[in-house]
Formats: sequence, structure tokens, C-alpha cells
Amino acid sequence: MKVLYFAWLRERLNRGEDEFDLPQNVTNVDELIDWISANDEAAELAFADKNLIRAAVDEQLVEHDFNIVGAKTVAFFPPMTGG
Repeated sequence: MKVLYFAWLRERLNRGEDEFDLPQNVTNVDELIDWISANDEAAELAFADKNLIRAAVDEQLVEHDFNIVGAKTVAFFPPMTGG
């Protein structure tokens, strides 16, 4: 699975994407955040407040309980404002 990072997440992680082979117990966005954080100290800090993180799975905005099994891409980004 490809995981993309945008805005300050990209800056804090010093990379724009990762490619992962996820374990079977990682089935939703929230579990993915926890798994990435547990395996990467920079990610642990970047994802410290999960409530600030928005997610898209295969280009569809989703909540953190969204099932990612079979997804090709998950993108993480901070909340956006318009104007």
C-alpha cells in the first residue's frame, strides 16, 4: 500500500510517501496511523494528535474507522480551510 503525506505532515516526516506491506491486523485508518507511529519515531510525533489528521483512501475522504483492506493508496493531511 502506498501512503502519502501532505503539508506539515510531509515536512515533519521529511518524506512525501511510503510503501508498506501491512500486517493483517491493520484494517482501518486508525490502526494504520497507530502501526506507522509504532514503527517510526518521527511519525509518532507527527501523528501525536490523531484528531488533527484527515485521511483519504483511494482519493475518497474518509473517517478513521474506514476499512482499508484492499486499498491501494491512503493519504494523510491536516485539516484544510477554504476562502
